[in-house]
Amino acid sequence: MHIITLLLSEVPENSSKGGLFDFNATLPLMALQFLGLTLILNLLYYKPIINVLDDREEYIRNSLTSASASLLKADELTKTYELELAGSRKSAQKIIKNAQEEAQLIVSEKIKEAQKNAEQLLLDAYHQLSIQKEEALKNLEVQVDTLSDQIQDKLLNS
Repeated sequence: MHIITLLLSEVPENSSKGGLFDFNATLPLMALQFLGLTLILNLLYYKPIINVLDDREEYIRNSLTSASASLLKADELTKTYELELAGSRKSAQKIIKNAQEEAQLIVSEKIKEAQKNAEQLLLDAYHQLSIQKEEALKNLEVQVDTLSDQIQDKLLNS
């Protein structure tokens, strides 16, 4: 029993001299060192890095905003140009259709005119042939009369 009392008497002496929860001047000094180190790191290291990251984030945000605005403007311009292109295609198709119709009318008129000219030439040629035929017949009649008169004279004279 003597040993147990001896052990119990020694335990409180050791625990009061540097135990786990011994609050002396070291704890506040460590807290001040930790706060000082945190302040120094914040001023020298974290603040410049945070500033760089904030500047980069603002730059990216501004770039995205300007890119979005440019994209919207490009989309509007694309739509505008597509509408203008569609209008131009329609007007070009109308112009081509009108030109084809005009060309067809001109070709039809030229064909009709050529047919009339050909018919007129045929009529003129037929008329000329008729005149030449009549002249030839008259000449033949005259020659036949002359020959018949000559034959008759020869027959009578002989």
